[in-house]
Amino acid sequence: MATFLFDQTIFGPVISRRLGVSLGINLLPNDTKLCSFDCIYCECGWNPDRKEHPVHLPKRMEVKSLLRQKLFEMKEGSVLPDVITFAGNGEPTMHPDFSDIIADTILLRDEFAPLSKIAVLSNSTMLHKDRVVEALKSVDDNILKLDSGILETIQLLNKPVGKFDLPSLVDNLKKFEGALIIQTMFLKGTYEGRFFDNTTELEIERWIGLLKEIRPKSVMIYSVARETPAENLVGIKLSKLREIGKRVERETTLTVQVSG
Repeated sequence: MATFLFDQTIFGPVISRRLGVSLGINLLPNDTKLCSFDCIYCECGWNPDRKEHPVHLPKRMEVKSLLRQKLFEMKEGSVLPDVITFAGNGEPTMHPDFSDIIADTILLRDEFAPLSKIAVLSNSTMLHKDRVVEALKSVDDNILKLDSGILETIQLLNKPVGKFDLPSLVDNLKKFEGALIIQTMFLKGTYEGRFFDNTTELEIERWIGLLKEIRPKSVMIYSVARETPAENLVGIKLSKLREIGKRVERETTLTVQVSG
């Protein structure tokens, strides 16, 4: 099992297959993963034992200082990012100062790179917190995960840490009143003796049904591109992803971005 961890708080810029030239912000530890999901396909690997890997999060002022320095350097070099992206080694909205860091980032973006967007990649599990929701509403692109419309599939693919309720998640996504992007990973395979495929007719029907309820401004769909912590996982062909995307556009008024 190969894993990939970001070893810096500010990383890149990197070329993202979904976002373009992206300057990354990792609000999680630089040497381990911290997440409220333990997805079987996560490039960062499995969640570690917290006793063996204590968590050290970057401080708010540290993030602000590092981001200011990096944006200054990029502006001096006349190469600014298309997007400043909160991603990294787990779930960024778990950081206790997430909303304040978002506010700092907006101010720095406006100062150094006013044409750059701010995006957050989130697994949607912290949306019960009002401050997280308000912070996400303040950025250009809040990209929120929904890998299935079936609870059992989410439990298998995403392995939520602690209690998870799909209807509550959908209700929280509806709080955005359409000002969000839904991101979905499609894949199939076998895990712990159970076969799964979230591209079946039932899966797609249930998923599209939730999209109709949530009414996001757009949808991003993709499949695995790197090694995964679980074995026996199979990526979905680009032709199949495009077929799913066309079906979403046909059955809803949503636009779909497809990445292989």
